[in-house]
Amino acid sequence: MKEKIVAWIRDYFEKNGKGCKAVIGLSGGKDSSVCAALLKEALGKDRVVGVLMPQGVQHDIDVSRAVADFLGIERYEINIGGIYDSLVSAFTSSGRATAEEISSNKVFYSNTPARIRMSVLYGVSALVGGRVANTCNRSEDYVGYSTKFGDAAGDFSPLSDLLVCEVKALGYELGLPARFIEKTPEDGLSGKSDEENMGFTYAVLDRYIQTGEIEDKAVKEKIDRLHAANLHKLLPMPAFKR
Repeated sequence: MKEKIVAWIRDYFEKNGKGCKAVIGLSGGKDSSVCAALLKEALGKDRVVGVLMPQGVQHDIDVSRAVADFLGIERYEINIGGIYDSLVSAFTSSGRATAEEISSNKVFYSNTPARIRMSVLYGVSALVGGRVANTCNRSEDYVGYSTKFGDAAGDFSPLSDLLVCEVKALGYELGLPARFIEKTPEDGLSGKSDEENMGFTYAVLDRYIQTGEIEDKAVKEKIDRLHAANLHKLLPMPAFKR
């Protein structure tokens, strides 16, 4: 699997960005760590730029720094807290929303930082002459656990056909330390893990996607509901044709 993905990345850059750098957001978790390791393997460390984007104080930012250091890649650290606060201020100054309304609106509160981060990645990409890596995996895409035009965006996607269990196995094959592969995934906003937010484990989700087997009827119904409701994130934008 590793060799095939590395070859695919090299082919992508040969055709779509010869000599360009790969720009990737580093959260310190399995997806961005594994993707960054693949990029280093495919392009060499001098053509990979990791971007750390805390929102104010991030309790686990040291893990993201450690990933960049372990791989030996260049890193940018850009705090998006001020950008987010300025955007909230612009809304409140317009009189169209209060700070309380914004903070209590889950869609705004959780999705806006992800979209700001993607804007930062494309800003870095413009400065260094790069292509932005999407780090989503198949499991999360299946239930829509991503932000449209946020972390679901990018120029190329090495992991989008891999389940979480496969991403982890690939991480070990690449020689990444377990602390990066097994780090509990969280959104950094709710204080909960991704599995707590979803209401089921990745192991249950992976098994259901692979085999269709699941014991808990309520969890099956939830997964099916999330999949149907979030397909719009994966499909091309509908466009009127004359």
